[in-house]
Amino acid sequence: MTTMQTPIGSGFGASVTAEDVIKGIDLSGKTAIVTGGYSGLGLETVRVLRSAGAKVIVPTRDYNKAVNALANIDGVDIEVMDLMDSASINAFADKFLATGRALHILVNSAGIMASPLSRDSRGYESQFATNHLGHFQLVARLWPALRKAKGARVVSVSSWGHHFSPVVFDDPNFDRREYDRWAAYGQSKTANILFAVALDKRGQADGVRAFSLHPGSIVGTGLEKHLSEEELRAAGVIDEHGQPVLDPAKNLKTVGQGAATSVWCATSPQLNNMGGVYCENCDIAPLGHDAESDFYLDNESTLTDSGVMPYAVDSEAADRLWSLSEHLIGQKFAI
Repeated sequence: MTTMQTPIGSGFGASVTAEDVIKGIDLSGKTAIVTGGYSGLGLETVRVLRSAGAKVIVPTRDYNKAVNALANIDGVDIEVMDLMDSASINAFADKFLATGRALHILVNSAGIMASPLSRDSRGYESQFATNHLGHFQLVARLWPALRKAKGARVVSVSSWGHHFSPVVFDDPNFDRREYDRWAAYGQSKTANILFAVALDKRGQADGVRAFSLHPGSIVGTGLEKHLSEEELRAAGVIDEHGQPVLDPAKNLKTVGQGAATSVWCATSPQLNNMGGVYCENCDIAPLGHDAESDFYLDNESTLTDSGVMPYAVDSEAADRLWSLSEHLIGQKFAI
């Protein structure tokens, strides 16, 4: 069984910016946490949420870098947290919970892409650990604050890259299979989507709704640091001079355009009483097809195709990932 992936005709499109979608929305009195909120799409998300009046907290593993990046945005709290370090996630969550504040918006924007094989302290593959498991643990620990909001949203920044791989439940950490950086990335992005499906099903009775999204392909955020210029040209995201190719119709976006769907999922009244869906271009995305695509050999279809793979919104797979994630982090989600 898959989620109801039916566009709602939001009236927005691929070229709108985060500033466009926040117009008319007042977040005064609301608290938001944005992981990865000191670079790229996360930084723009923080800036726009603050502009609407939200109090924003940015967890970071590089405190000085975050301070410098956020220097021009008033009213942002910066706290130390490393998604690859279970103890630091717990410490961050404990500190927030001790304030007694409700958490209205949690945007899981931090991530890594196509990195060489590395592992966290528990031996888990780094892309799965950073992009999915760390965020799963963070949401689990912050659950009391999300419930207290009586109307919270959890937004997972996924990617078109989920097309590269489903979650391989028999070997998610590449203990037995040969490591492939794109398969690892794709698996972690599929996990982001499945997590939103499972979380929304469990959280909606407490007013917590969950969403996942593809922001578009945005060069210059730092996410592409493990890719060569040749690979970026082959993917069609930079030109022969090394400059970003901008074409929102093909999901080649600016940072402002890329952050739009995150902000829309986090704040739009159009999504009231909805959840568990994967979004693109500030709308709910349709179901995609089952065919595999190659990021480099078929980059034209990669850039123009839309939709979410059925395996990424399958409720049975979402439940299976939930159980696996609880096992891997050694913590039960107290819903």
